[in-house]
Amino acid sequence: MTARTYAIRTYGCQMNEHDSERIAGQLEADGLVLADSPEDADVVVFNTCCIRENADNKFYGHLGNMKTVKEQRPEVEIIVSGCLAQKDRDLVRQRAGHVDVVLGTHNVHRAVELLHASRENGPITEIWDEALDEADSFPSALAVKREIDYSAWVTIQIGCDNTCAYCIVPAVRGKEISRPFGELVEQVEGLAADGVYEITLLGQNVNSYGRDLTSARRTEERSSTDERVAGPLWAADEARRPRPLFADLLSAVSNIEGIGRVRYTSPHPKDFRQETIDAMAANPAVCEHLHLPLQSGSDSMLAAMHRGYTADRYLEKLVAARAGIDDLAVTTDIIVGFPGETDDDFERTLEVVAAAEYDSAYTFIFSPREGTEAADLVEQFCDPATVAERFARLRVVVERSALIRHRARIGRIEEIIVEGPSKRDAGVLSGRTRQNKLIHFPCDKPLRVGTLATARVTDAGTFYLHGELVEVLASPRHRTRIPVAAG
Repeated sequence: MTARTYAIRTYGCQMNEHDSERIAGQLEADGLVLADSPEDADVVVFNTCCIRENADNKFYGHLGNMKTVKEQRPEVEIIVSGCLAQKDRDLVRQRAGHVDVVLGTHNVHRAVELLHASRENGPITEIWDEALDEADSFPSALAVKREIDYSAWVTIQIGCDNTCAYCIVPAVRGKEISRPFGELVEQVEGLAADGVYEITLLGQNVNSYGRDLTSARRTEERSSTDERVAGPLWAADEARRPRPLFADLLSAVSNIEGIGRVRYTSPHPKDFRQETIDAMAANPAVCEHLHLPLQSGSDSMLAAMHRGYTADRYLEKLVAARAGIDDLAVTTDIIVGFPGETDDDFERTLEVVAAAEYDSAYTFIFSPREGTEAADLVEQFCDPATVAERFARLRVVVERSALIRHRARIGRIEEIIVEGPSKRDAGVLSGRTRQNKLIHFPCDKPLRVGTLATARVTDAGTFYLHGELVEVLASPRHRTRIPVAAG
């Protein structure tokens, strides 16, 4: 009997990518296998994003195309999950009646259960306003099908307690909840035993990880569970003061045997502390890359956004990070055209971006999201033509800094992990440096994905490096997965 197949289309951030791995794990545990192409799949999952309006439009366009597929193959089942599903709820099926299951961000663990129920009872929309069982909100409670064998996401917290005026995340992901310290260490130990070399710690604001755990325990008597919940350092502290645990966690997972690279995303500048810089510097496994979202260089815009820092304070933290961490690469996020942004506000942004000398930046035009404070500032919306002109000017400054920093690496030997053949040339391999830079290099011998090597940088562009292979340091430890068909 031929196994049924599935395909997942993921929109948005790393948290969504990890949720897609969780859904894939459930589907495979239910007997499905990955389809050769989405068009042939028996179950199609759309894991959605609602950060920007174009993501909504793209998703509904793709979902509309599935109506024809469903008419031609009525047995195809469609699941819509993620942040847009959490936001739009019943609107998803109102716009697309051919969808079988709509679920939100708090009940991802019920994807297969709801799919089975829809076969018996018809289409289902189930959206939880909050996680009813916090354990089920984290990947440790679910089977996970990783896309990359040598690398893994590790969710350390869900939700967000910040109130950024433009951001829909708190509305669709809920309050900030940190996962117990000991569980995280055990998960990373398990990943290392499975051959994973690189982990990325995920959270909406990783720097505040653990503050809720320590705040809840500060007035309680000492307990045998303190270390598992809040880590050994906090458990041994007589003061029992409430504090974030991110630096403790960074150190703990970095020292697990087999883990050679630790990344994290995303920190919030207002919560980025010296202890995190110290932990990055002291632990060789932590990669020399910091993604520190700026959003704007104007103090008035930062205040309107409720970001909790000034441009000067941001730059002070950036200077401290570069002083404390050798060869640090820094990337950022910037919004252009936030309501009320003046020419002077934008000039301040250009000044800060130039001073920061970023390695790269994700730049966005403000997109109003219903349910956010900024969406109601209609009278202050900026002229689209003015915003487009500002956006183009910003890209020039960002790309100038990126090219300068990349050219400065020419001649250097970089440690890389092989990611596979280049998309444009099968004779060229692509690798990722510790600073999270993509490097392309010719190679006349096969190297498995996940191979650890060194490459000399020979040329540089704005978005990537060119190089030549110097030495293979280690073959990947993960097991190669061989598909087995039931027969």
